[in-house]
Amino acid sequence: REQKNRLSICNKLCYAVGGAPYQITGCALGFFLQIYLLDVAQLDPFYASIILFVGRAWDAITDPTIGFLVSRSPWTRFGRMLPWILFSTPLAVVSYFLIWYVPVFEDGRVIWYLVFYCLFQTLQTCFHVPYSALTMFITEDQKERDSATAYSMSYTWTLTILETASLLVFFFHGRQCLGFPVNERMSFFQGIGLVMGHGPYVRLVMGFLFTSLAFMLLEGNFALFCCYTLGLRNDFQNILLVIMLAAMLTIPFWQWFLTKFGKKTAVYIGTSSVIPFMILVVCVKSNLIITYMVSFAAGVGVAAAFLLPWSMLPDVVDDFQVQNPDSQGHEAIFYSFYVFFTKFASGISLGISTLSLDFAGYMTRGCTQPENVDITLKVLVSAAPIGLILIGLVIFRSYPIDEERRQGNRKLLQEQR
Repeated sequence: REQKNRLSICNKLCYAVGGAPYQITGCALGFFLQIYLLDVAQLDPFYASIILFVGRAWDAITDPTIGFLVSRSPWTRFGRMLPWILFSTPLAVVSYFLIWYVPVFEDGRVIWYLVFYCLFQTLQTCFHVPYSALTMFITEDQKERDSATAYSMSYTWTLTILETASLLVFFFHGRQCLGFPVNERMSFFQGIGLVMGHGPYVRLVMGFLFTSLAFMLLEGNFALFCCYTLGLRNDFQNILLVIMLAAMLTIPFWQWFLTKFGKKTAVYIGTSSVIPFMILVVCVKSNLIITYMVSFAAGVGVAAAFLLPWSMLPDVVDDFQVQNPDSQGHEAIFYSFYVFFTKFASGISLGISTLSLDFAGYMTRGCTQPENVDITLKVLVSAAPIGLILIGLVIFRSYPIDEERRQGNRKLLQEQR
């Protein structure tokens, strides 16, 4: 049985391929959509904030909806998950392309970007929810799940670096300025009550909600911060590549660290490691070396922030199955609601951050910005993320699944099976 649960390197690589589209497109949208809407599409900051907020809020709403529909969809000869993936992928490609296209008309651009942004988020959810839920089904071994997740993140970040490099050429140089069958059916609201009634899941989601928001705020405003506050417009492409490389190179380290010292310890060390550098970058006058140090630290923190939630979610689902042995087939709901809360809050944060720049007097395509914009950007990349990280770490103190409980759940599940 142990031999059956063990995944080969080929298995893990094939699984890793599926995670790339979600992460790569999410990275591109997170880093560049805000500055693209402001400086390329030349939208008013108020309308850009509306697009970012509505798009992310809509994306958050679709996650539990799609998760519920996936859990209720019938089995086919290709399984339950694969039809969703095959149907959504080509449509998502088209809608993603249209997000980065500037239409010739000006009056309807806001509607254009809002429609295709929301459409892409919906189609991407139809792909990613079934894919992410597969973590529970590719093997029953917890270590093998963690290893497959690490493979997925490493592969994803490698491709993300290549994609980021090509995007940087365009944006900066070019411009020069299958699972187990469901034993029971439930309503949508019963699904909400099911996942939100499990204490460890709520604490995990809330903790990562705040820490993820911190890195999303840093990610969404870092381009503007480097260009206007630090005056490093010509060096931003190198700074961003440092972030990507640091994230890619440290994913194996965090995989080893969580295996050696436990996942909860990895959360504390990984997410807090970037705090001193966030303080340093706004307290010291513009300095390229310090900015590179901050970028590397941010990449280390980003790797932990992206790897650890997906490594800990299976533990929560296992814990739920131990406590509810007669309730099966809810994996997609757990994963979709996690993405729901993260995306909903991130949409609010991105909308508020863009609206804050509007209130501060941000000038579209301006070579310089008013002093209030500099102050606002410092808050958005330093003070606000630090506060969110600290809140998240406080919540994690009450997260009950330590290594002892995790190993106990593994033994109980083996007995149940």
